[in-house]
Amino acid sequence: MIKGKWALVTGASRGIGLRVARALAEKGAQVILQSRKLSGTEKLKQEIIGMGGVAHSIAAELSDLNAVYTLIKKVKNITGDHLDILYNNAAIMTTYREQFYDTPADDYTMSFLVNSTVPALLCNAFIPAMIKHGWGRVVNVTSGIADQPSLLAYSASKAALDRYVRDMVPTLEGTGVLMNLMDPGWLRTDLGGPNAPNDPDTVLPGALVPVLLEDSQASGKLYCAQDYGE
Repeated sequence: MIKGKWALVTGASRGIGLRVARALAEKGAQVILQSRKLSGTEKLKQEIIGMGGVAHSIAAELSDLNAVYTLIKKVKNITGDHLDILYNNAAIMTTYREQFYDTPADDYTMSFLVNSTVPALLCNAFIPAMIKHGWGRVVNVTSGIADQPSLLAYSASKAALDRYVRDMVPTLEGTGVLMNLMDPGWLRTDLGGPNAPNDPDTVLPGALVPVLLEDSQASGKLYCAQDYGE
């Protein structure tokens, strides 16, 4: 179903992004790996090429809008403006604030920029061509975090991303492009921390479910990776 299709995975140097990118490549997708530095995805890139796949690496700091616009331009050049799969995985976790009423504005500014504004910009950049070609899959990684005011800057930014997805649903109906949300669960990653209950490997196979949907299925749904554990 996705063999030969172009996929961009943000935050592909480790954790969820690394596992999703590798799994997409194993299914025959041609993957573009974004990370802050090229060295972050070099090993994965060579692994994919070594198994006969196609992989490109792009370095981009997602807190820098100029770097984001350059990323978009490079992806369009690589794919001939025909990206098929956008997997918005990259995110930042703000500092845990015990005195949450004193959370600085910068926590909100940075969290909203990287976790909601940049995914929206990437969607806006690539979805029109997906619609033109009649097929596309967009997955925005969200979070099940709740009732944690000490992490409110992070959770609020993810809620904004959720709203972007759901408000876009009517524009995608009947286009062959599906955009959905994926909650990976609480994982022992750099973002999730060492006390999380789930190993990062448990994100699969669930994390690929919204990529492999049939055209007849809908946008705007939430898929929980831990629901598909083996």
